[in-house]
Amino acid sequence: MSDSSSSRKRYAIVGLGGRSSLFSEALLGTYSGTSELVALCDRTQTRMDYHNGIYGKKHKIDPVPTYLASDFDRMIAEQKPDVVIVTTMDRTHHDYIIRAMKSGCDVITEKPMTVDAGKCRAILDVVERTGKNLTVTFNYRYSPSRTKVKELIMSGVIGDVQSVHFEWLLDTRHGADYFRRWHRNKINSGGLMVHKSTHHFDLVNWWLDSTPEIVFGFGKLGFYGRANAEKRGVTNFYYRSTGCPAAKDDPFALDLKADDHLKGLYYDAESEDGYLRDQSVFGDGINIEDTMNVLVRYVNGAQMSYALTAFSPWEGFRIAFNGTKGRIELEEVEKSYVNTGKGAEGEGESQTRKILVRPLWEKPYEVDPGECQGSHGGGDVVMLRDIFGQDKEEDPFSRAAFHIDGAKSILTGIAANQSFETGLPVRVGELIKLNRD
Repeated sequence: MSDSSSSRKRYAIVGLGGRSSLFSEALLGTYSGTSELVALCDRTQTRMDYHNGIYGKKHKIDPVPTYLASDFDRMIAEQKPDVVIVTTMDRTHHDYIIRAMKSGCDVITEKPMTVDAGKCRAILDVVERTGKNLTVTFNYRYSPSRTKVKELIMSGVIGDVQSVHFEWLLDTRHGADYFRRWHRNKINSGGLMVHKSTHHFDLVNWWLDSTPEIVFGFGKLGFYGRANAEKRGVTNFYYRSTGCPAAKDDPFALDLKADDHLKGLYYDAESEDGYLRDQSVFGDGINIEDTMNVLVRYVNGAQMSYALTAFSPWEGFRIAFNGTKGRIELEEVEKSYVNTGKGAEGEGESQTRKILVRPLWEKPYEVDPGECQGSHGGGDVVMLRDIFGQDKEEDPFSRAAFHIDGAKSILTGIAANQSFETGLPVRVGELIKLNRD
């Protein structure tokens, strides 16, 4: 690999869907003085050319070298990146992580780290064998309000946490988007218990500084899918929405031609990869859940009740911590969005936030959740600074997440999926033995 001590650190990105823009914009913008984007890799040339067109117009740079997915190993050999950023479909994360590390690269991966126990074990093994670093981008840890909750728990203001009640709501704009794209197949995403809830399970692991021990849950597809629509009397169905007259008045339809970014990233690339970004959320073939309830017991004895609904009238979450000295409540209403590849602007942006501490025998009081600017509750800008910035200061909240954190977060969701199927509680330690509890 190149000597990053005497030059800018070299980065390559594999997977050029909407999520990649968060990292490419940081590398080409704020951190261009210390970082260099040296290669792009994707299943389609169209998608890479589209990104290069944007880079040229916005950042006035020459086209970044491009490589098809089949040439991933050649890309590393020729461009010699120090770090590979993985933003591909979830089920392929492990493949690129492992190949990059075996080639001597550190890796930054989008969440979830992977989708099942076998692939998780393979990642942990390669990290141990190669000694390379794997960073998992849990931006929710960096949101000021969630960091404030961590600070309150660490201060002991509510004593030892005994239970957590956590409800996350995806509205019918954001939630529906998981049911029209590749996430609708559990093989690709692990379902929302892995793809989406990995954020939430990681937060609880981090807040409690513990590890999930036993998981039990119920999950069902109760709103999306053709069968559910038929039960509600729907008779007008279509396969994809773009260019379809039957989708014209459907509020769940997504027109890829109506947005330049969606058209450039997905519609124009269909002839190469066959991927349809605009499938009907009320079509056949959906095998992920939209209604999920889970119970978790942690190694430290704390318990959690968790609910995820993907068709809510509003977007946001409520969480409460019950401790031996009182209770902390956090509620946030978030701005809904559909990821169009325009970057992170607006994604998970908080509209209202409130932290309330309720001590035993004393009056409750509100706590300032901190200034919030930008996407994911203000977490993205802080996380990017932590990942790409220089002269890092010690973080008292330990927000940076690595391979063990990535494993712990997905193991709750993987165990929940198994419990959905069997109707039985699952011991996380029987899925994977972690080196650290």
